[in-house]
Amino acid sequence: MRRSLVLTSAALTALGLLTGCSSAGGNGGNGGSESGRTTLSVAALEGGYGRDMYNQVIQAYEAAHPAVDVQLQISKSIEDEITPNMKAGRFPDVVVLGQGRKAALTETLIKDKALEDLTPVLGAKVPGEAKTVGDKLIEGIVGNLNTNPYGDGKTYTMPMYYAPTGLFYNKGLFAKKDWKVPATWDEMFALGETAKKDGIALFTYPTAGYLDSFFFALLADVGGEQFYTDVMTYKQGVWKTPQAKQVLDLTTRLLKYAAPTTVGYANEQDFTKNQQSVLDNKALFMPNGTWIVGEMADAPRADGFAWGLTPLPAVTTGGKRYITTSVESAWVPAAAKNKDAAKEFVAYLYSDEAAKIFAKSDAIQPIEGIASSLSAENAEFYKVYEDPSVAALVGGFASTAPVEGVDIKAALFDTANSVISGDKTQEQWQSALDDASEKLRQAGG
Repeated sequence: MRRSLVLTSAALTALGLLTGCSSAGGNGGNGGSESGRTTLSVAALEGGYGRDMYNQVIQAYEAAHPAVDVQLQISKSIEDEITPNMKAGRFPDVVVLGQGRKAALTETLIKDKALEDLTPVLGAKVPGEAKTVGDKLIEGIVGNLNTNPYGDGKTYTMPMYYAPTGLFYNKGLFAKKDWKVPATWDEMFALGETAKKDGIALFTYPTAGYLDSFFFALLADVGGEQFYTDVMTYKQGVWKTPQAKQVLDLTTRLLKYAAPTTVGYANEQDFTKNQQSVLDNKALFMPNGTWIVGEMADAPRADGFAWGLTPLPAVTTGGKRYITTSVESAWVPAAAKNKDAAKEFVAYLYSDEAAKIFAKSDAIQPIEGIASSLSAENAEFYKVYEDPSVAALVGGFASTAPVEGVDIKAALFDTANSVISGDKTQEQWQSALDDASEKLRQAGG
């Protein structure tokens, strides 16, 4: 499932996808109705969940909708396969593809305002059920910058699967050492000193890009949801505030406890070696998502190893904590030929029937009461949402017009490598973030 976190600029080059889009649609231009049947083209990313679940869902949908022929195009590099057709005006009707990937296709269509408004889907009844899609979704999963990118109250991307991200660790080691999982940052740094005596680093990360879940949660932990939103929407001077300094203070201090191999392995070829350091009890915590279990399923591990997940420590004792929630999305291109049929299919994806199929592959949808469908290990991870002191955090940096040479994500995440190596100071980090944020603020939406 691990979505690629190779960083892309907040200022992306437009693909010109709207050229010639009004006269053709569907996969390869074959969409539409023939002999009373509608051919619906669906393009999906083949992530860690595999492709079988999509085939099963489509089979179930077609059984209940004999007038619809669903054609699935699925690939681990789906963007490379559908983008040429889209440039030529041949659009799929439904796309299952989230944000944060190297190709940045979803982000590009958002910037081009080339996505269909899916707000009506929220009020539509799930095919075959009495409830609406909106009735079934968990609170707070829509209405954020991820689903409503323009801040106009309209939903353009539907949340398909969600997973908690946070600090992953070895529960077996903590039990063996009789260590307590830190609830505050003071406890975190005290544990760092204790672990150091045993030759264990407190912290590592696969690549700097994985610090998105860390930073997003920390921003909200320090300044609350409004401060987090101010950062994500480039409020003037936001990186000069005391809250911003506190975020970087805590992070810089934590990076001093990073495993010495972190920076050397923090690349697309070697990142699993940093992940392996947690399985080998060479590092205690790393930011990651629930996909780590499948990704490292065949890796060697220390005796008694068991995955654990915890939110970041609280800034103040008993303070509210946030856990960044990774969300995969489904959307409909504005130039799709069969938009009505596409919306009905998207609504079906939230049916009890479809949800059970997805859950068997550990693709967990943000549907109320779905916890009963989880495997034992996944159930433990998702219990984090049951803690009343922990809140889900969804979304990311707002889209802006292109600004050459400005990458706010790189400025925030990648600089961690330079701070660990000593190539940059915290003051330089803060200054670079303020400069990038201000340029994007001036660029507007």
